[in-house]
Amino acid sequence: MSGPVIATRDLAIGWSPSELLLEHASFQVERGEVFGILGRSAAGKSTLLRVLIGLESPIAGDLDVLGERPQATIASHKRPSFGVMYQHGALFGALTVGQNVGLPLEVWTDLPADAVRAIARAKLALVGLGDTVDQSPATLSGGMRKRAAIARALALEPPLLFLDEPCSGLDPVTSAEIDHLIATLAHAYGLTIVLVTHERSTIQTIVDRCIVLDRGERRIVAGGVPAELAQHPIPEVRAFFVPAGPLEGE
Repeated sequence: MSGPVIATRDLAIGWSPSELLLEHASFQVERGEVFGILGRSAAGKSTLLRVLIGLESPIAGDLDVLGERPQATIASHKRPSFGVMYQHGALFGALTVGQNVGLPLEVWTDLPADAVRAIARAKLALVGLGDTVDQSPATLSGGMRKRAAIARALALEPPLLFLDEPCSGLDPVTSAEIDHLIATLAHAYGLTIVLVTHERSTIQTIVDRCIVLDRGERRIVAGGVPAELAQHPIPEVRAFFVPAGPLEGE
C-alpha cells in the first residue's frame, strides 16, 4: 500500500453537530513514524483516537485508515488491520496474561491452542514479559500491564498500533522503559504508531511528528516536528515541548 497510513480531511468529532470537540481537522500519518496526538484536558484527544479506531463515527469529514474507513471495517466484522493499547491496559482479570494476549488470535484465526499460546508467549517476550504467560493480570505492576496490553495489540502482527497514554501514571524510570520499547517497535519492526500522550519526556524522545488540539478553538492549532514546535508562537503549544514534568492529561 502506498500513500499515508492515515489521512483525514475536514474531520469533525464530538457528541452532535452542535456539540463539537474538533472540526476541520486535516492531517496525515506516514508509514513508519511515531505520531503524537497532544492537547490539554478535554481537548478531544481520546475521542479522536476512538474515531480513528472505529469505536465512534465522525460528525463530518473524510477518514481513511490503511485504505479503509474504520467504522465500516467494524460493521463488517472484518479482521482488524491495526492493534490498540487502551489507556489502563484493559486486561481481562478472569484470564491469564497469556490468554489476554492470545485473545485476538482466538477470535480472528483458526490456529490451534498450542500455537496461540506459543505466539502469546513470543509477543510477551518481545515486550520483556516472557515469564508472565500463566500469571494473573492482578499480579502485574502498572508498567507490566501496559507492556502486556502492547503485546496483545501486537498479536495479529498489524502494521499500525494505536496507544492511548502508554506512560500515564508511571514513574519516570518505567516511563523511559516504555518509551524505549515503543521506539524499538517502530524503528526495528517498521511499525507505524499513533499515540495519545501528555508526557513531555515521550514527546521529546520518541515522537517524530505530532498535532496539538485545542478545546477552546475546536481545532488543530499546531502540527509538525517537536523540535520545531518548541519555538511555536503560541505559548500553549510551546508548553508541550519545554523540558519539564508531565502536563495535565485528558
